[in-house]
Amino acid sequence: MPIDPSKILAIDVHVHAEVSCHDPEDPVMAKFFDAASTYFKADRKRPTIPETIAYYRAQNIAFCLFTVDCESGIGAKRISNYEIADIAAEHDDIVIPFASIDPRKGKFGAREARDLVEHHGVRGFKFHGIMQDCHPADRVAYPIYEVIAEHGLPAIFHTGHSGMGTGMKGGGGVRLKYGQPILVDDVAVDFPDMKIILAHPSWPWTDESLSMALHKDNVFMDLSGWSPKYFPKQVIQYANTQLKHKMLFGSDWPLIRPEKWIDAARAAGFREDVLPLIMKDNAAKLLGHRVIDLATLVHGTKSLWRFNAGG
Repeated sequence: MPIDPSKILAIDVHVHAEVSCHDPEDPVMAKFFDAASTYFKADRKRPTIPETIAYYRAQNIAFCLFTVDCESGIGAKRISNYEIADIAAEHDDIVIPFASIDPRKGKFGAREARDLVEHHGVRGFKFHGIMQDCHPADRVAYPIYEVIAEHGLPAIFHTGHSGMGTGMKGGGGVRLKYGQPILVDDVAVDFPDMKIILAHPSWPWTDESLSMALHKDNVFMDLSGWSPKYFPKQVIQYANTQLKHKMLFGSDWPLIRPEKWIDAARAAGFREDVLPLIMKDNAAKLLGHRVIDLATLVHGTKSLWRFNAGG
């Protein structure tokens, strides 16, 4: 892989692409983005993909970039996975391309997934059951999961509450029940070769995600979507102990900026030896970035972390 973990500060596994380089903004999706910006008290001006890349390059943070394909769920046109893959290829020292395919596309979606992986360098997938109006273990999605598992790639599943639809009439018509983490448990059992990342601290079902990460060797958690200062105490507890190799840094850009997440993480109660794992090492291993000298990587991570903290 082109990314050298020893030369970057962190790996953000949860970065959204919300503005296409080629197509105008979809008006249906715009309503959801505006509602989410209000909920998160974030800037309503959404960054372009090149602006996102420039921002992360300035921060010296590598990141997984994806959109969300919810064409069936809410009727909004997606940003093309191929667009993301193409621009990531031009910046492969810092951008890790993920794809999103509406589960209801079934076998046809599986064809796209295979092409993206085998010919366009896609390294993972993102699913959002709430926005895609689909139970994560609905068999319609299994042909897509089969492709992901065959290639041993990770899949991020949204879990917990969603800012998407919050404040809209009827929640924008989307159903929070599909964000319950335990719904992904069947997927983890049926596809043990697929690495599953449960996105966000999963409130109000936080303990379900912690239980699954403890129980299943192929289940991980990303800590995106919340400032660490608001994390439920059990997230910090397990991150410092039994799940220290299962927790991943994620921001949820552009709704949360990575440097603000990092600043809050320093004061959240994570142990000093655990922070480098969360910020970079766990993701580097999960994403298949080969490190020749692990001791050098760990030392380098700690040095970069202390330097960034002003130490």
